[in-house]
Amino acid sequence: MPIDLAPAWIIALNVGGWLAIQLGLAWTFTKMPDHWFNPAGPHWWERAGRFYETVFRIKTWKDWLPDAAHWFDGGFAKAALGDTRPEYLERFIRETFRAELCHWTAIACAPVFFLWNPWWGDLIIVGYALAANLPCILAQRYSRARLTSVLRRKTHRDKSQHRSDNPPPTTPRTTRSQP
Repeated sequence: MPIDLAPAWIIALNVGGWLAIQLGLAWTFTKMPDHWFNPAGPHWWERAGRFYETVFRIKTWKDWLPDAAHWFDGGFAKAALGDTRPEYLERFIRETFRAELCHWTAIACAPVFFLWNPWWGDLIIVGYALAANLPCILAQRYSRARLTSVLRRKTHRDKSQHRSDNPPPTTPRTTRSQP
């Protein structure tokens, strides 16, 4: 603990610091250009979200997580699916990646608090950082895996429909005339 402070100041810095970090990062990430957030596809082990359903029972608690997107101009609410068009699904997938990176960045800010907290306070800070952000990260990864699966199916179905609606042009048969 390089900075020695009274307990009241430590508590105020911890509470105010986390509030400033979480809201400041959320605002900052909202203002970043969309093209910065192009996630790779889900990992094979995520199995279109079933991993999160089985291991973390995510369906039972994910709806309790806050979504502060509506607090910021330009924020994208991710609490419910608003459309099924491919463009919307692609944007939703990109926004889950933006939110996930924002929460990872918040966790990475925890060492700042080591400047004024005793060693046991550092443990509390790390515990808070993980407890406040990991559930959100899991929810974003779950949503992205599921939405990617939906988008793939929809795109595949749309391509199949397009092919059946517009069969390839056929060339007319030419018959040889008999001499």
